[in-house]
Amino acid sequence: MQHFFIFTLSLLPWIPAFLCGGVTTVEEHAVLEGKSLTVPCHYEPQYASYVKYWCRGRMREFCTSLARTDDPGSADPAEAKVSIFDDPVQLVFTVTMQDLKEEDSGWYMCGVEIGGVWSADVVAYTNVKVIHGLSVVNSRLSGEEGSSVTVECLYSERYRESKKKWCRSGDWSSCLMTGSEGSYEDNSVAISDDRIGTLTITLKKLQMRDAGWYWCSVGQQQIAVHVQVTPPASTTAVSVMSPATPSQSVAYLPPPKPITKDSWNGHSHILESLLVCASLMLLVGLAVFAWKMWKLHKQDPRLRRMEGMKVRLSELSGDVGDLQNVVFLNKNSQSAHMC
Repeated sequence: MQHFFIFTLSLLPWIPAFLCGGVTTVEEHAVLEGKSLTVPCHYEPQYASYVKYWCRGRMREFCTSLARTDDPGSADPAEAKVSIFDDPVQLVFTVTMQDLKEEDSGWYMCGVEIGGVWSADVVAYTNVKVIHGLSVVNSRLSGEEGSSVTVECLYSERYRESKKKWCRSGDWSSCLMTGSEGSYEDNSVAISDDRIGTLTITLKKLQMRDAGWYWCSVGQQQIAVHVQVTPPASTTAVSVMSPATPSQSVAYLPPPKPITKDSWNGHSHILESLLVCASLMLLVGLAVFAWKMWKLHKQDPRLRRMEGMKVRLSELSGDVGDLQNVVFLNKNSQSAHMC
């Protein structure tokens, strides 16, 4: 029993690492080759004064240390490939990795160093994937007619010297290519390649015909971008919120055009079409109504019985009338004999 109690006490320092979640971060990151990555590692308030570190690996004993908050060598983030910064007010330390290569892919660890033989560090793991290819910051853009929009296409390091093109989807003859200086510009398009990893395309003086799908092409890589062009906001609408005063400037709508003989002739075919359609709809409606009445008359047996009874009653009434005439005639003849 005493040995079990000692063993339980020895496990207490490990509880925060596995149950309390002392450090948290995003489980996975994907970044283009040649770009930088910043990873936030959040920790609990009780660890604000502890040393934080960033290492590569999934086991603390075999984790290669890359940056520590107590390491003066990481004081200049601009020169270091990996830098770390702790913000105890926000309870987060951030790690920045620059100029990533494909071989930098793997598991990394955010750690808070507890220290001591009987104490385990609190850690969180994240998987970094460095990929090569092409991506776009915003694949759907919208701008008003007459304005401009900017597309940012990001490419990985291996495509720095590749040809960059901007093409209209479905029309390869429309492709615009950067020159030897990494740029192209005309009255409607400006293309700029920073030779680091960003291709910027600016569509100037947008027109409605510029709307549609485009391709951002780097080497053999392509990515689609959709551009939407909207009409400019109208500035001639009359304000209906409040009556105009002499001190206010009010924009009036232009007067309607008068109806002339030419304009009437130009629209007469529309009126004729409407009249023909209305007549056809009326005829169809009458035909449907007549067909339904005939079907109802044919299929309703009660209606047929009622009509048959009416016919028989009319016949009976005729017979009764004849019988009455006979009776009255006989009566009159008898009266004549009696006289």
